[in-house]
Amino acid sequence: MSIPKEPRQLMVNIMYLVLTALLALNVSAEIFNAFKVLDQGLVKSNMALDYVNGPMQDAIYEAAKAKPSLQTYADRVSPIREEAKSLIAFISGIRDSIIHTSGGFVRDEVTQAFTGDFVGEKNTDVTTRILVDDPAGIGPSDGQGEVLKERLLSFQSKITEFIDEEDKLHFQKEIAVSVDDQTWQDEGKISWSHMNFDRMPVQAVVPMINKYINDVKSTEAAALNYIGKKVGIGKDDVVLGGFTVVAAPEKSYVIKGEPYNADIFLTASAGPDSRTRVDLSVNGTPLQLDGEGRGQYSINTSTTGPKTYTATAHVFNPITEETSTYTKEFTYEVGERSVAISPTKMNVFYVGVDNPVDISAAGANSNTLRASMSGAGGGTIRKAADGSFVVNVKTPTNRGEFAQVNVSAEGMDVVKKFRVKRIPDPIPKLSKSKGGFMSSGEFRVQRGLLPHLENFDFEAECSIEEYRIVRVPRGKDPMVSMNEGGRFTTQSKAIIDKARANDKFFFEDIKCKCPGDTKLRDLGTMVFKIR
Repeated sequence: MSIPKEPRQLMVNIMYLVLTALLALNVSAEIFNAFKVLDQGLVKSNMALDYVNGPMQDAIYEAAKAKPSLQTYADRVSPIREEAKSLIAFISGIRDSIIHTSGGFVRDEVTQAFTGDFVGEKNTDVTTRILVDDPAGIGPSDGQGEVLKERLLSFQSKITEFIDEEDKLHFQKEIAVSVDDQTWQDEGKISWSHMNFDRMPVQAVVPMINKYINDVKSTEAAALNYIGKKVGIGKDDVVLGGFTVVAAPEKSYVIKGEPYNADIFLTASAGPDSRTRVDLSVNGTPLQLDGEGRGQYSINTSTTGPKTYTATAHVFNPITEETSTYTKEFTYEVGERSVAISPTKMNVFYVGVDNPVDISAAGANSNTLRASMSGAGGGTIRKAADGSFVVNVKTPTNRGEFAQVNVSAEGMDVVKKFRVKRIPDPIPKLSKSKGGFMSSGEFRVQRGLLPHLENFDFEAECSIEEYRIVRVPRGKDPMVSMNEGGRFTTQSKAIIDKARANDKFFFEDIKCKCPGDTKLRDLGTMVFKIR
């Protein structure tokens, strides 16, 4: 005997066995009421399975279109459903015949509507005649019960044929249809029908027949789910789909005192089964849902800093009668508006170099921040890869003129003024010396003048363009050389090599050029006395 895998199916089987055992002990009418309750549950379960199997068929056909190789699985759907439909029609016919032959349904004396109770609920002759057909119990049964057994066994075998060979052993555990064809022999009964239906009242047999219908539908669902997985879907794709909790806040950064508002919802529909139920909560507090399954979470903010909350969705599947829980954590930040103050005299941009600028608007999302340049200086501004900004200016400003940085973000507009200056004059040096005493040996190995930008933090390089070298030896006429560029020319080097003790060397009219310059700068004169 196959043991059902699903807890619901196992519970139905156990309940029926218990009620049948109690009925055999001639327990009171309460047992008949229990059979009625069981039968009502089976009918509802059968309806729920119908909700699933139809949409699953359509989903399989749609998924199989993705690959021609999947069509072989889609072709199995119709035969599976036809086998189930044929057997369900046969079993339903037996059930309807028993109900009709035993007197049908009871009518309400006032409304004359059928109540759902059976007129012959305790009748045992009809069930025995139709299902066993051997009231004396002395010969083999040729009633519908034995035909039912053979049809159930045949259905088991035929459904298994639609399963791939390597999966058949596992699938057999999923089959709800089962026939115990051994116990009646062990207990010395005449047949399977005698053991199950002989002298059983209508109210006990009808739920059992509905249970066989339920088994067939469950087995059909298991086969369709198997086919569905082969083409890339599962039963949850039809009934419930894939779920994740989503928060849609009005904004993720709010100012202290403002409310934080967010829509909490599930990113999937409830599927074709309208009885699917979804409950949403935040930090354990239930949310009121609108017609689209969304719940709004709103909380006042009183302190600044990062805030975290947990949203949870509970989804009840009426088919499996199971509740799945989906949880996700969300974060937002609460800030407050602020004003930055900086010393005005230091607001300077330099011509010819990249001027880095950090721009932030407290209380506003950085994605909404915009910056531009206006005013004097011919400036431009651009955003760097690290999120900071870079300003470039072309001309120094005069007294009273300013370059302006304009910043806007979420309704806030700020203008900051800057003066524009040239890069400071570099200091010319020979080696590391700006002038004074130098030994003849050290002096003669020098290669030229270099400009040094001292105490200037920007990346900028100036160049020496020209200067005049004058050697004044003691008691002799001066020697002069005009030098182009910072490095000594051949003529200048010849003069440098003549350096002797007590000579004086003048480096005059030193000219240089720095980034952004349109004309040469005069760096003055250096004087060296040779020792």
